[in-house]
Amino acid sequence: MCSKTKKMASSVFTPALEGIKLVKSEQGEILTQPFLDACKHILPVIEKFGAAMSLVKSDIGGNITRLELKYGSNPTRFNCLYSLVQAEVETNSTKSSSSCTNGLLWLTRAMDFLVALFQNLHEHPDWSMAQACTDSYNKTLKKWHGWLASSSFTVAMKLAPDRKKFMDVIQGTGDVSADMKKFCNDFSPLLEENHKFLARLGLDDMKAS
Repeated sequence: MCSKTKKMASSVFTPALEGIKLVKSEQGEILTQPFLDACKHILPVIEKFGAAMSLVKSDIGGNITRLELKYGSNPTRFNCLYSLVQAEVETNSTKSSSSCTNGLLWLTRAMDFLVALFQNLHEHPDWSMAQACTDSYNKTLKKWHGWLASSSFTVAMKLAPDRKKFMDVIQGTGDVSADMKKFCNDFSPLLEENHKFLARLGLDDMKAS
C-alpha cells in the first residue's frame, strides 16, 4: 500500500501540540516553562478571533508573564510548576491578587474556557461562533467572574468573527479540526491536574473581585 506523503502538514495548533509533549518531566510532574510555552503557543489562535478575545488574550498573556518572572528568579527552584505555589503557601501569600497562585488559577481557567470553546467548535458544526463562545463562557469562567467582568465579556462576545471565516483563517495545511480535537484531549488533563492541586490547598475557588 502506498500512502501519499504530505509535506509536513500543520495548522495553527501544531506548535501547541508539539509543546504539550514537553510539559511533563520523566517523573510525571508539570514543568513550569514548557507548560507556559504550551499556553503561549495558543495565543496566535486567539489573535484570529480579533477584538472578541482581546480580554482573554491579555489575561492569559499577563498571567504567563507573572509566572515566568517568578520562574526566572530561580529556574532551578521553580522548575516544577507547583513549586511556585508551594513557595507562596510557605509565606502565606497565595491569596494576594498579584500572587503566582492567583496567576496560575486564572491562567488555568482561561485555558478551560478555550478548551471548551474548541470542543464546541469541533462538536457543534451548526453553532455560530457567538453561540460557541457564550456556551463555553457559561460553562467555565462565568461563575468566577463578578458583574463587571461578566458584562465586559458579554459585550466582547458580540464581536466574535464569522465562524467559517475563522476556520478558514486557522486552517493552515493540516487537518485543523483533528488538531483542535487533539489539543483539547491532550491539554485538558493538565488543566484538571492544576485544579486538583489547587483544590487540595483550598485555593481553587477564588473569585474575581
